[in-house]
Amino acid sequence: MVSEIEPSEVESLLEDDDPPLVVDVSTPADFTDGHIPGSINVPLDDLVSHLGRITGATHIVTVCPHGEASIQAVRLLSAYEGTKDARIESMAGGLEAWTGTLEHGPDE
Repeated sequence: MVSEIEPSEVESLLEDDDPPLVVDVSTPADFTDGHIPGSINVPLDDLVSHLGRITGATHIVTVCPHGEASIQAVRLLSAYEGTKDARIESMAGGLEAWTGTLEHGPDE
């Protein structure tokens, strides 16, 4: 079973001294439309080829627009040797459920 975390908890954790690595698995276009400040964009289709960007993180929260692709990302990351000791969670409800501030790309 995939572990999920509530958006309000993610928002609180981002204010800590040691925040989680937020990995947004949205398409680049969706990421430009809006993303959690400080998150990195690694589209789900590219996740395996960009695992080096995530290796070594101790807490990873995956995010997507609706909370579905991020669950798949947790499954992929959980099977990867470089993240075996990390706490990996999907943000429940995706960005639709996020009530915090969003950053937008340069076109916004």
